[in-house]
Amino acid sequence: MDYLPIFLDLRGRNCLVVGGSETAARKAELLLRAGAHVEVAAPDLHEAFKRLPHPDHVRRVADAFRPDLLDGKDALIVVESDAAVAGAIADAARARHIPVNVTDKPALCSFILPSIIDRSPIMVAVSSGGASPVLARMLRARLETLIPAAYGRLSALASRYKSRVREAIKPQQRRAFWENVFLSPVAEMVFSGRDVEAEAQLDAMIKQGADFDISRGEVYLVGAGPGNPDLLTFRALRLMQQADVIVYDRLVSEPILDMCRRDAERIYVGKERDDHAVPQEEINLMLVRLAKEGKRTLRLKGGDPFIFGRGGEEIETLVEHGVSFQVVPGITAAAGVASYAGIPLTHRNYAQSVAFVTGHLKENTFNMNWEGIARRDQTIVIYMGLKGLPLLCEALIKHGLTPDTPAAIVQHGTLPTQRVITGDLNTLPALAEEAGLKAPTLIIVGHVVKLREKLGWYQPELHSEQAHRTPLEAVDHLP
Repeated sequence: MDYLPIFLDLRGRNCLVVGGSETAARKAELLLRAGAHVEVAAPDLHEAFKRLPHPDHVRRVADAFRPDLLDGKDALIVVESDAAVAGAIADAARARHIPVNVTDKPALCSFILPSIIDRSPIMVAVSSGGASPVLARMLRARLETLIPAAYGRLSALASRYKSRVREAIKPQQRRAFWENVFLSPVAEMVFSGRDVEAEAQLDAMIKQGADFDISRGEVYLVGAGPGNPDLLTFRALRLMQQADVIVYDRLVSEPILDMCRRDAERIYVGKERDDHAVPQEEINLMLVRLAKEGKRTLRLKGGDPFIFGRGGEEIETLVEHGVSFQVVPGITAAAGVASYAGIPLTHRNYAQSVAFVTGHLKENTFNMNWEGIARRDQTIVIYMGLKGLPLLCEALIKHGLTPDTPAAIVQHGTLPTQRVITGDLNTLPALAEEAGLKAPTLIIVGHVVKLREKLGWYQPELHSEQAHRTPLEAVDHLP
């Protein structure tokens, strides 16, 4: 171990920063966030100093370093490119036994500044001892995704209850008790902003002491997004990796399933057109049963659970049966797929509103408010509309849109297999059939589709050649 990891208490202490650059301002900010008062020795200060928190705690005291500036200081940070000058300043600090850090010169440091994950009062520091700061920052970035921002609130909750636990729980049982607390639904309640429920649960645990049963199930209703795992939220990933059971549908991609806890039980409840493997009512009751068995149950849905995902129906049933749950939104297909297709859903010159509709046929017809949907200044996004595409286009024309209104259909949006076919309401059905598209697809209708040729940034290798062709040329070159 090259360095002993320690945490300095600098609240109300006096520190010195030598240097007035932007880098020096960032170092001063760290000291200020730790509660220190900062003096700066520099001929002038970068404008970044003006944006520091607590500016009343920062004061420029000299144009250059002088040994007497170290009087009464508890820490020194030096930002100086000249190695000889930096070395002399560091020697002066060491002679007074003052901790010193010299930026980018580990050999001159008595302490180093790690990459910090701040979940105050929880702090995590990652350091390579100056050998590879970039690698340390990359590791910190990975840890950021695994440590919820609310860990600080969880720690604060535990601190408030510390004395009550000391009075109620025997010393030999306290460690096990706190482990149970942090493994119980209390933690997830705090992470999801349900602090009142968390305190009520913790009160109950204290009353029951070491005999409290933590095997209480919960349902996580999580949106998996349009398919690309890079578009998952941090919270979704965390819950995916701690669930005991995964209940997932057809629109959840394999790469996303691979990111779930590997030893979790998996239950497929996918629905395809005219083939519902598990009826929705059975799925609702299945979630209730699994939770009441004490299992942390992940209900993983493509897109967002509340946009044509029937998530509302599922949590209605959970509420009726008293099952605890939380909802994690996902990027809905309309937002994710349109972005990857290079089609903005709104644009000042083309569309001032967006309508999301489902293209499910019922008895070969659609039950829609066509007058509210078929508007020239509106983008229409149609989910699950591949089978009824000819009827959809016909109905939109019938209710006011012109046959040459631009339209696009996207297959496997956001994935490497993404395909985008563009045309208009008159030509799109034939183009889609000729291309042999298969679900899942998303249909976008409106004048924003004209921007696709200019803004189509995502061009998977297999289909990159079609991006700048006309619709018919693109279809001719599809595999």
